Amino acid sequence: MKIRNQRDFGAGIMYIVIGLFFAIIARQYQYGTAAKMGPGYFPFWLGILMAAIGLLVLVRSFSATAAIEAIPKFNWRIIAQITGAVVLYGLLLPRMGFLVAVVVLVFVAASASKEFTWKGTAINAAFLVTFTYSVFVVGLKLQFPLLPVFLQQ
Repeated sequence: MKIRNQRDFGAGIMYIVIGLFFAIIARQYQYGTAAKMGPGYFPFWLGILMAAIGLLVLVRSFSATAAIEAIPKFNWRIIAQITGAVVLYGLLLPRMGFLVAVVVLVFVAASASKEFTWKGTAINAAFLVTFTYSVFVVGLKLQFPLLPVFLQQ
């Protein structure tokens, strides 16, 4: 058998490995039943579902109707930039506050894309700040410093 779609093959392997990893880790927690779920029940079945989807994607990568697609060269700069954006968010959150940290996260991560535009990224940042503020601060009542330390009382 020949792998026709290397991207789907790689994605299938990744889904299977991650799904099985979470299913195995979830088995260390109390499982429970469908009627009375324990803390391991949902992650276990989610991991199994992810592994099953991975198997489906993997099998389809061999089919004659699969598009012939090679895995592109791995771009370490983009991975480093996106990872750096998340690290920068973690460093900025306590000092500069939630609002500034989210905006910086969005702009640094978005600049890794070839499709980066200032206008689109600003709209995305405004939406993400509004959404995350609504969910985490208003909805879940989590305590984050919202503004930079020097602007607080």
